[in-house]
Amino acid sequence: MNVIEKLSALRALMQEHQLSAYVVPGTDPHASEYMAEHWMETTWLSGFKGEAGTVVVTLSEAKLFTDSRYYLQAGIELQGTTIELMRASDIDCPSVNEWLKSVLREGEHVGVNPEMFSVDDYQKMRNELSDQRLQLDSIDLIRPLWTEGRPAIPQAPLYAYDELYAGESVESKMCRIREQMRQKKADAMIVSALDEIAWLLNIRGYDVEYNPVVISYLVLEQERCTLFVLPQKVDAAAADYLCAHHIDVKDYEDVFAYLSSLRGTVLYDGATVNEALYEQLTCATVNAKSPILIDKSHKNAVEIEGERKAMLQDCVALTRFFKWLEEEAFTNGSTQTEWSLMERLHAFRLMGNHFVEESFGTIAGYNGNGAIVHYAATPDNCAEVRPEGMLLLDSGGQYLDGTTDITRTVWLGGTIPEQAKRDYTYVLKGHLALGHARWPRGTRGNQLDALAKQFMWQAGITFGHGTGHGVGHFLGCHEGPQNVRTDMNPTVLEEGQICSNEPGIYRTGQWGIRIENLVTVIPVERTDACTTDDRFLTWETLTLCYYDTSLIDMSLMTADEVNQINAYHERVYTLTAPLLNDDEQKWLKNKCKPIHL
Repeated sequence: MNVIEKLSALRALMQEHQLSAYVVPGTDPHASEYMAEHWMETTWLSGFKGEAGTVVVTLSEAKLFTDSRYYLQAGIELQGTTIELMRASDIDCPSVNEWLKSVLREGEHVGVNPEMFSVDDYQKMRNELSDQRLQLDSIDLIRPLWTEGRPAIPQAPLYAYDELYAGESVESKMCRIREQMRQKKADAMIVSALDEIAWLLNIRGYDVEYNPVVISYLVLEQERCTLFVLPQKVDAAAADYLCAHHIDVKDYEDVFAYLSSLRGTVLYDGATVNEALYEQLTCATVNAKSPILIDKSHKNAVEIEGERKAMLQDCVALTRFFKWLEEEAFTNGSTQTEWSLMERLHAFRLMGNHFVEESFGTIAGYNGNGAIVHYAATPDNCAEVRPEGMLLLDSGGQYLDGTTDITRTVWLGGTIPEQAKRDYTYVLKGHLALGHARWPRGTRGNQLDALAKQFMWQAGITFGHGTGHGVGHFLGCHEGPQNVRTDMNPTVLEEGQICSNEPGIYRTGQWGIRIENLVTVIPVERTDACTTDDRFLTWETLTLCYYDTSLIDMSLMTADEVNQINAYHERVYTLTAPLLNDDEQKWLKNKCKPIHL
């Protein structure tokens, strides 16, 4: 079926079940950002391939709600589908619930699959719809429609993640989490977030592209730990490992019956545990942020050192890539595309120690495609890249040592437009301002966000995506709870957390400019100049890759900013050069040479 036929079939089922609307969120039963293809229901229904989107279907209309990162992409992918784009980041755009209340009549019913909604989101929707006396019904209408070609839940075996890389034993982690459970007077805890399960049990898997997680549920009790996973995923080695750590194993679907048998008090995180799981509980419950989420965000010394090693491997790969791009890519009449550049970068990363896979789909946006924030080139739909104009390259790797994420924007040749130089320089100045910030303990990421935007704001420019997201350790490239963005987030920035620093400017049809490093929170050494008892924090920059200084408008720079760039480039070269051959060293030394006002 094409999209129009799928919508028609869905509406027929809606009428059969007396539903006036049906909502399909772009998630899975584990509240994942990236998910196995088995659960990509919004993509199946609408054709939209973005990572964040909700499809709402009534008997006469269909809408896709997505944020500003995907406006351009959605506008292209929704053509001819009859689904209208709802620009969710715009101030005047209603929320899904507000829109439903505006188009439905009192007493009508809205259907959702409770497995695809977290407890918090389900309860919020039910409460908001009840204001209009609308009814929320739990029902899965996609499963009976998506019968042909639906991928199975992945069945590859899970594997142990060596404590050499994790830096802490399973027993130590469980002991700490159980103590936090006791503080909340909880006898058991449901864990459904895949990265939290992987972190706690020191296991990894192949189930989700770019994310080495295992599709599973976990129930942690004071004297017992039970992993719910497909039997095919536990081979002899995995069984031995789980048994050695006293982790019981049950079938993935058995979690529902197990939850209904629990007694005492159960802790769950309503932001990640789905409504279908919650409805199985008949005992007392506590809804609180997962202690695993919080502990996982504070990287231990082994994890931080592993991130440094992974970043060094990444710098070597990127140095080789950009050298090839400048010196060889277009010689002898060679033709390059965005896709061929992505393949070449992957080949260079494969040469690195402990490389496993990319940490997300590489974004290689040439000229105007770089203005599409989460642009995704394919072999059959990508631009030819010529030795002129702008290239935005956002990429990352999953190494056993850690997870990387880096964006660099480079000029490929030709006369650089003055506007491009100004844009790049505004982005770079904000990137430096955030990267060199100091703040007192207790500061939140949203309080630092304006540092990265201040220069472009003065020029009447801004961007819609977050300035910084948390990053996992050989786990998700995006993780919480910390971030740096305009939205209020009560999580304060604390030692050991890793964030991205990635301001950008995007001009539709012309270019996209983004500069991204990963940074980790470290304490500032006290000096005699301190006037309070507050201890301050700052960032250590983990990423090692040169900035394209040809794009800098030096008239906008300060002496302090120039010194920061020169010091960073000296560090990049010093740490990377020993891993490069003589020719590569010479090339990188030129890219890292000092700049002057």
